[in-house]
Amino acid sequence: MRFLTSLIVLLALVSFKPQEDTSVQIQWLTWDEAIALNAQQPKKILIDVYTDWCGWCKKMDKETFSDPNIIAMVNTHFYAVKLDAEQKEQVLYKEHTFSFQPEHGRRGAHELAISLLDGRMGYPSLVFLDEKEQRITISPGYKDVSAMQLELSFISGNHYVDQTFEAFKNQQ
Repeated sequence: MRFLTSLIVLLALVSFKPQEDTSVQIQWLTWDEAIALNAQQPKKILIDVYTDWCGWCKKMDKETFSDPNIIAMVNTHFYAVKLDAEQKEQVLYKEHTFSFQPEHGRRGAHELAISLLDGRMGYPSLVFLDEKEQRITISPGYKDVSAMQLELSFISGNHYVDQTFEAFKNQQ
């Protein structure tokens, strides 16, 4: 009997697969939610401009935005927004209605994404806004965990106020 009990316990342990902890994630918001929260309690805003077809966007979601340190940094220091650059829904911001522009590029693009990226439509792109919703910087391209940590530290620590990113990076 003891052997059978041991065998059952052993089989249970061997077949046990730890579940990913999905309770700890970046608290992604819509543009409207982030702007409303920022009006109540100002905080920097990180905007992930992506498209559904972008492979590098998916890789960044899976590998970078799932890292526990990145999650903690983003949730602590930023309101995080996922903005589909090809979304069809209108966005009202500061008395201007941003709409999908079907004639922009091959697939069309949303006017808010075009504005945030100065018309340079590359995905993924991160846009950082300060507490007054003024753009700090545009950061195009895929970021691995270490590159993302460096950028988040640069922005969240207000280092952009008195030095370039390159100078900050060289000090690390």
